Amino acid sequence: MALETVQQRSLVLVTGLSGAGRSTALKALEDEGYEAIDNLPMAMLPDLLALNATTPAPLAVALDVRSRQFDAPALVSLIAKLRDHKNLRVSVVFLESDPEALMRRFTETRRRHPLAVHRSVEEGIALEDDLMAPIRAVADLVVDTTTMSGGDLRRHVVAHLEPGNRRALAIFVTSFSYRQGVPRNADLVFDVRFLDNPHYVDALRPQTGRDPAVAAHIENDPSFAPFMERLTALLDLLLPGYEREGKHYLTIAIGCTGGRHRSVFVAERLAALLSEARRRVSLQHRDLTS
Repeated sequence: MALETVQQRSLVLVTGLSGAGRSTALKALEDEGYEAIDNLPMAMLPDLLALNATTPAPLAVALDVRSRQFDAPALVSLIAKLRDHKNLRVSVVFLESDPEALMRRFTETRRRHPLAVHRSVEEGIALEDDLMAPIRAVADLVVDTTTMSGGDLRRHVVAHLEPGNRRALAIFVTSFSYRQGVPRNADLVFDVRFLDNPHYVDALRPQTGRDPAVAAHIENDPSFAPFMERLTALLDLLLPGYEREGKHYLTIAIGCTGGRHRSVFVAERLAALLSEARRRVSLQHRDLTS
């Protein structure tokens, strides 16, 4: 059956590095009403779409190096063809993690890396990273799961791929600590280490940017209000432009030294302002610890 018979529907391709959370992401989408299929042979994807043309539910398919006849350049070509089809809305979600995190996960679970049958796990991870690079380059959403729990990953994926609202630009705001590194999947990064640091106030040090006393301290910095005014003005300019260019997902990272005070407060305030402006936004504090 020809692909042209497919009716309007949404397709999410879940792919990425082994051990980065593909099963968790696929299960999250299934729980949200997607018809989920794992480890589908790549050549069967067009036939699957044609076969289920009248199915109203959105479809989520996991494809990775375990899939039969997997070929990264061929998958990139197939994705381009699917995106050209007027009756299909395609989103590609690529999951990745630091090599050290992947090594730890395979060691802890005693699972064998699919490319480490005749080589070390470290070599298998490096080989897969190279093989998957062309797909990462065409992904709509790249998620670094290095510091994410399973729950964090589920919330992140669902927030970006919420059924019924996929036309709006999905904005993900995260705070982070520069000591732990800049989030690898960030599109925009803002450094708020110029703001007065509550860490050096004894009474505020144990608190976080979510606490009113810390919020008041940061708001009293004369630089805070002008910064927020200019930041929101910049986003007012950028966001419509991203939408015109067809961007579906945007990650904004706010960083400070420890990831507990200034970045947390600014991320909270920015997410609230975006929400008030009826933007589709989700929020995470990557390095906030209690």
